[in-house]
Amino acid sequence: MLGANDGIVSVASVAIGVIAAGASTSFVLTAAIAALVAGAMAMAAGEYVSVSSQRDVERADLEQERGELKTHPKAEKQELAAIYVQRGLPIELADEVAEALTASDALGAHARDELGMAAIPARPVQAALYSAMSFTAGAVLPIAAFLLVPTGARTAAVVASALLALVALGIAGARAGGAPILRAAVRVCVGGGLAMAVTAAVGRLVGGIGG
Repeated sequence: MLGANDGIVSVASVAIGVIAAGASTSFVLTAAIAALVAGAMAMAAGEYVSVSSQRDVERADLEQERGELKTHPKAEKQELAAIYVQRGLPIELADEVAEALTASDALGAHARDELGMAAIPARPVQAALYSAMSFTAGAVLPIAAFLLVPTGARTAAVVASALLALVALGIAGARAGGAPILRAAVRVCVGGGLAMAVTAAVGRLVGGIGG
């Protein structure tokens, strides 16, 4: 949802700013599509770098843990048992659980319960693709609104479609996370509206100077 929000706000703001500058239809469309492509690539690259860094850290932590299990197996098992005691298990049961998990998959148990790693390893390429796709899905909406309405109503159509989509995504995100719906909807609507308003003002100013 965050990627889709970024796509909506970024491309809608670019379109509104270029419209406010008095540009032609082809120029607005070119700028909007360029913003879509650039934004999607930036999201993908940023996500790839971030998740790759996370994966490198996870691999380093696992390698260190693997070495500690080889050199200090008893201490590592006691460490695992202490974690379960902190989580509320009786000492005897915690020792039994640590013993069983160490026998079956010691590295997996430490990765999960000591290091807090997820069961599914970080996947940079997959994360990059999902990020780019979500941005693109959001960015397509203001472009479609621009193309599907008459020239005189394009600014209103882009703004209205962007705000409605942002509110819908804000509500969906709030419901999924159990957060207050109204607050989330107002927050994304105000933030998106402010971004478009500022970009429109800049576009008008630059257009006036250029004219």
